[in-house]
Amino acid sequence: MLPPSAFSLQAFTEMQITKMETTKKINMIDMKCDMVKTSKHKYQLTEKGTSNLTDDTRVYQSVGRMFLLTDVKNMRDDLRGKQDKCDKTIEVLEQKKQFLAKSLKEQEDGLRELVQQRKGVDTATK
Repeated sequence: MLPPSAFSLQAFTEMQITKMETTKKINMIDMKCDMVKTSKHKYQLTEKGTSNLTDDTRVYQSVGRMFLLTDVKNMRDDLRGKQDKCDKTIEVLEQKKQFLAKSLKEQEDGLRELVQQRKGVDTATK
């Protein structure tokens, strides 16, 4: 069996590692959210740029590595659909971020408790 000091050191190390991993996940979610917001902004600008075109105007829409000839109405509908998809993705990412932030706070509280317990044991042994 491990002595109490080795056990608390091991627990502290494990808690610190999980805290760092959670922080990395939060940063990754922030980066993904920024990317999705940039895409949404691009779609909004494209929709705004084509707003003065008439509905019977034929335009090219990018699909992968090719372009399809379509009308403005279909392109606008597609852009709105992409914007809605971006909104939903941002919403899901924000929910994940909130959950991870709560988890991070709990981990920090656990680390504080462990440090306080360790300080209490150290002062009691003196």
